[in-house]
Amino acid sequence: MTGTVPPLAIAPSRPSAASAMANGSVVAASSAREVARAWECFAAGEDIEAGVRPEILASWYRCRDQYEVDRKLDVAPAARADVQRVDTGVIFTALGGLGALTGRQVERDDAVVTVTDGDGRVLGAWGDPTAQRRAELHNLAPWSSWSEQCTGTNGMGTSFEVSGPVTVTGPEHWCEAFHQWSCAGISIRDVVTGSPVASINISRWNASLSTSVPSWLTKSVACIEQEIYRRAVHEADKVVSEFRKKCSRISGPFMAMDRGGKVIAANEAALRHLGLPDEPPIVAAAIEPAERWAPDITGLPDVVRWAMDQAQGSEEWTGYACLPVSPGEDATPLTMRPVVDSNHVVGMLCILGVQEGEPYVGTSQAPASPLPQRVIGMRNDRLVLLAPSEIRYAEADRNIVWLVTERGRIQAATRGLDNVERMLTSYGFRRVHRRFLVNLRRVAELERGIKGELFLIMDPRSHEVVPVSRRHAPELRRMLGV
Repeated sequence: MTGTVPPLAIAPSRPSAASAMANGSVVAASSAREVARAWECFAAGEDIEAGVRPEILASWYRCRDQYEVDRKLDVAPAARADVQRVDTGVIFTALGGLGALTGRQVERDDAVVTVTDGDGRVLGAWGDPTAQRRAELHNLAPWSSWSEQCTGTNGMGTSFEVSGPVTVTGPEHWCEAFHQWSCAGISIRDVVTGSPVASINISRWNASLSTSVPSWLTKSVACIEQEIYRRAVHEADKVVSEFRKKCSRISGPFMAMDRGGKVIAANEAALRHLGLPDEPPIVAAAIEPAERWAPDITGLPDVVRWAMDQAQGSEEWTGYACLPVSPGEDATPLTMRPVVDSNHVVGMLCILGVQEGEPYVGTSQAPASPLPQRVIGMRNDRLVLLAPSEIRYAEADRNIVWLVTERGRIQAATRGLDNVERMLTSYGFRRVHRRFLVNLRRVAELERGIKGELFLIMDPRSHEVVPVSRRHAPELRRMLGV
């Protein structure tokens, strides 16, 4: 592990139990009581919009409506034994070292440090022995599961759902049994897939945490994030090298993708086929993760995940899927071949128009939970509840999604445009660009560009414009009847 871990002071002095932290800092007891009252109302099925931080209220909605977590739960469940994840040995070695070092620092403050994998499974715990024994009463110990799905709102599980550090104190926890704990956690994400791979959390019984803890967490995991970034660049180098070796032997559309299904490199035939003749970073190879292109091909992320799973342990594996590469046209076969480095699949080579190997069989299962009648957004210190009809369009800024509404521009509580799309498709929303999802009922005008480009005017008063990608234009015209 590289870098220096900053010094940490959990709390300069031990405050009374009545002094709880409701927004990342120590607040008066009246604020803690306000949160407790709000929690009771919400748990009883009453909607609230004030008195609770938006990220906490969004978590409560997930716990009640999506995960159906029992708020009487007093012990975290054991983690599933069949959880399998890609190799992250270097990351967990660094994280374990950080956890052990932090544990020595917080021992004098009666605190516990825990680290988890990306599923919320606790891998290690350090700190004050008395605090650890108390934590073990709630199964805050190795091989227990602290994801939101299993244990409700808490520092580790909720950090997987938000960006940056999160504090959860007292009655902000979904389960009553945890109301005397203060905790702060931060997740560490894979720069390629955007999914969490680990988290680190600090918990304290019957006392608040210092306001410096969230910033300390951010600085402390920076060295681990640097290792993840370095590994992503190394993987891209390997994928590009394999792509270039095979490029001369493949005349048709051919591209190389990372583990998350983003294109690192493509030949001219693939760029033409995908309608992207002017993508210089892809032509030159997008080694930097931020420069990679996410193809707007329905079902491709699922196919890449399937191919990654099937190819593990078999460098010679080949598989294919038939996907609608061009809207309105027959599905195109895509053959996947793994790129392997040190016995791990680090990317995929994709040949368009070729059908070889194991066939992909998609799932037709219905969604596990009903589609929402309201969409949760966050603005300033409030949670905003939106009817789908209020949203004109959604715009992605990497994993952050912005909802453009009559009430202004509001950040969606759900991360990832693909996830927002799944929620809103049944309400008349359609993807028109890799960064834009549009409510077709709110399209006011269409405009053509000088080169034949198509733009949607969502609000004529402010000339609010959404671009339409060339591959989506024919299907969009058909749906709008123009």
